[in-house]
Amino acid sequence: MDDEPFVYIDGEFYPKSQAKISVFDHGLLYGDGVFEGIRAYNGSVFKLKEHIDRLFQSAHAMMLTIPLTKEQTVEAVLETLRKNKMKDAYVRLVVTRGVGDLGLDPRKCPKATIICITGGIVLHGDEAKLKGITTFISWVRRQAVDATSHEIKSLNYLNSVMAKIEANMAGADEAISLDKNGFVAEGVGENIFIFKNGRLITPPTCSGALSGITAQVVRKLAAKLGYEVEEANITPFMLFNADEAFFSGTAAEIVPIREVNKRQIGDGKPGPATKKLLAEFQKAVADPKNGVKI
Repeated sequence: MDDEPFVYIDGEFYPKSQAKISVFDHGLLYGDGVFEGIRAYNGSVFKLKEHIDRLFQSAHAMMLTIPLTKEQTVEAVLETLRKNKMKDAYVRLVVTRGVGDLGLDPRKCPKATIICITGGIVLHGDEAKLKGITTFISWVRRQAVDATSHEIKSLNYLNSVMAKIEANMAGADEAISLDKNGFVAEGVGENIFIFKNGRLITPPTCSGALSGITAQVVRKLAAKLGYEVEEANITPFMLFNADEAFFSGTAAEIVPIREVNKRQIGDGKPGPATKKLLAEFQKAVADPKNGVKI
């Protein structure tokens, strides 16, 4: 089809219907790989260099060699967007261990596979930002930091998928995951924040949470607005009794939370501090200085 988007695979572009990888790729067989979700706004890729830095940090932690430099990886993302003539898009950048055999040994994978997909994504629509979403604390715990730590943005998201299934079954919009000690870690694909008595609090990465690019932006914007920002353990009790709560993430952006396990948060509507942060975030993504021009 002429209007099919193109997918980048190892330096070549393929129409979506022809974009394929081997069934022996360890990314498929074992979830052995890393990825980044990235957003482009009005011809500028938001925090692209920061995303590439995190991709390489994740790869380093799991001893995965990316066969491109950071600069070449940036260019691969930009070229994929140019090829698809996209100025506003969600970008999925994936690096797998590559083709091997049916065994686990990564030494059988001589070269990593690099994939770049551009398209659209909507986790929560505009109504969610206006009214907030409902959430459910899942029984599925985040793995410990000495296991398959969520500090690594790996291809193995079964933990998140299982938590999402629980939220679906409970009739909630999104799930919240706890760490092994029962502290709040994050959502299934988002960082979490609460406001309490004028302070903005978010869990530390030692809880198993990913160090979010959007979360870093949120913290800076909150400090700019005059809020005290703190990284600290959050208990479910603290979450239930927060003045305000919200998720942040590249795909989600900023989404207010109005309910946790049937407990209303604040007055059950997006709070004033969250609204201010959302307005500042929208300004930030519209500022080309915060991204790389396509």
